[in-house]
Amino acid sequence: MRARGFGREIALLLGGGRVYNGWILLFRCAEISLAEGRVCGGWLRRDGGAEFQDFKTRADGVVLVISTADRRISAGARNGAGVGGRAAIRARSLVKKYGDFTAVNGISFDIREGECFGFLGPNGAGKTSTMKMLACVSPASGGELVVDGMDVRRDQRAIKLSLGIVSQADSLDPDLSVFQNLYAYGRYFNMPRALIRERARETLALFQLEDKAHNAVDELSGGMRRRLLIARAMLHQPRILVLDEPTTGLDPQARLLVWEKLVMLKGQGITILLTTHYMDEAEHLCDRLVVIDNGNILVDGAPGALISEHVGDNVVELRINPAHMAGMVKRLEGRGMEFEYGGDSLYFYGDNGAGLRDDSSLNGYRIIDRPGNLEDLFLRLTGRGLREG
Repeated sequence: MRARGFGREIALLLGGGRVYNGWILLFRCAEISLAEGRVCGGWLRRDGGAEFQDFKTRADGVVLVISTADRRISAGARNGAGVGGRAAIRARSLVKKYGDFTAVNGISFDIREGECFGFLGPNGAGKTSTMKMLACVSPASGGELVVDGMDVRRDQRAIKLSLGIVSQADSLDPDLSVFQNLYAYGRYFNMPRALIRERARETLALFQLEDKAHNAVDELSGGMRRRLLIARAMLHQPRILVLDEPTTGLDPQARLLVWEKLVMLKGQGITILLTTHYMDEAEHLCDRLVVIDNGNILVDGAPGALISEHVGDNVVELRINPAHMAGMVKRLEGRGMEFEYGGDSLYFYGDNGAGLRDDSSLNGYRIIDRPGNLEDLFLRLTGRGLREG
C-alpha cells in the first residue's frame, strides 16, 4: 500500500484472497488504516471498468470489500488464509435499556460460523431487543456486539449487507408478483438487473416456487409465503440468516419443508440465528441454543446436553382429576417425592418418577413415561405461568 497524501490515490493490491486475486483498489481518502478498520469510498478497477466500493477491515485483520454491483460482502485474509473457525456473531456484556427498564441485562454469547443457533425465551424475555441490536435497527445501551467481524456501532451499513432477515410479520408487497417482490428487494441492495433475474430464478427453484413466479403473492398459501420470505432474504447471498419464528401458523407439511430448506442452507455454510416458540423446531434444527428470560441468559449449549443436565433422560407424567389434585399433591409431598405441577398433571424428572407404576394407590390414574425434551427444559427454567407480550 502506498499513500500520496490527502486527495491523492492509494493503490492496494489484494493478493491471496478468495475473491481478489489481481484486483486493484484505488481510493481517495485522507488515510487508510488496516489496524483501525476505517471505511473509505473508492473504486474497484478490473478489466478497465470502475465501480463504487466500500472498503474496511475487521478486527481480525480480514479485508472486506462491499461491491455496489452485487452488494455481497467478500472477505480475504491478509495472509491469504480462509476465515473458518471464527464466531459469526459475538456478544459480550450486551445491554439494552428503554428508559429505566432493562430489556437485555449484560448477556454474552458466541454464534459460530455455519451453525444454527437458537434464541429461546418467553414473551418479553429480551429476544426481540437482542435481534434489533444485531440487525442495527436499535442501538445497544452497553457492551460489545460484533457481527461478521464488524462492530454494530461503526459498521451498520456493512452488517446489514451481511444479514438476511426474515421477520415474523409478512412484509411481502401484495401489489407485486412473486418475481417482482424479489426484483424490488434486489434493487434495494442495488444489485444489477441481470444478476437479480438470475438469482431470483435460482432461489425460486431452491424453494420450489418457480412455477409461482408470476402469481400474485395473495394467491400463495401460508407455507409458500414463508418460503418466499426466506428466498427473498437469501437473494443478496448473505452470510448470516436471521429467522424470527419462521414457521408460525404453518401446517405440519409446510413446516417440514421449511425445515428441510433451512438444513440445506446450513449445509452450504450459512449461519442461522433462529427464534421460535416451537420447541420441537429448535430441538430439530439447532446445533446450540440459549434460553433467555428477564433479559438474562439462563443456559446455553447443545439441546441434547441441556436436556440431559436439567431434565434427565426420562419424564413421568401423572394425570390427575382436578378434584383429586390437592390431596394427591399433599400425599406425594409427604412421601418426599420431587415433582412439578402443571395443569392436570404432575411431572417427575429423571429418577424421581421411578416406581410410580408399581404404586397401587395410583391405580386408575394415567401414567405416561416418555423421554425428556426441550419443552420440559424450557418450562423448568422459565416456569409454566402465562406471559403476555
